[in-house]
Amino acid sequence: MSKKTIAASALALALVVPSCLGPNHASRGLTNWNAEVSSQDWVNELLFIGMYIIPVYPIVFLGDVLIFNTMDYWGTNPIDAPEEFPESFGG
Repeated sequence: MSKKTIAASALALALVVPSCLGPNHASRGLTNWNAEVSSQDWVNELLFIGMYIIPVYPIVFLGDVLIFNTMDYWGTNPIDAPEEFPESFGG
């Protein structure tokens, strides 16, 4: 294996498996919002799938991992903590 392959693999792994967990306020807020959009579970599921296809969920999660969790670690997070999952979500 070449050094470039090892370095690229390590970088890819570092982006996929963050070593520091954060509060993920933006991701949790988006998930909570998605769970409350409709009382029909199939509507929420279609919206969930659509927001993965249009990469809303991945972009929000990446923002949490790279920006908002880092800001939370070093000071304050500009995104307020969302409330717990709604009852209809099953959480």
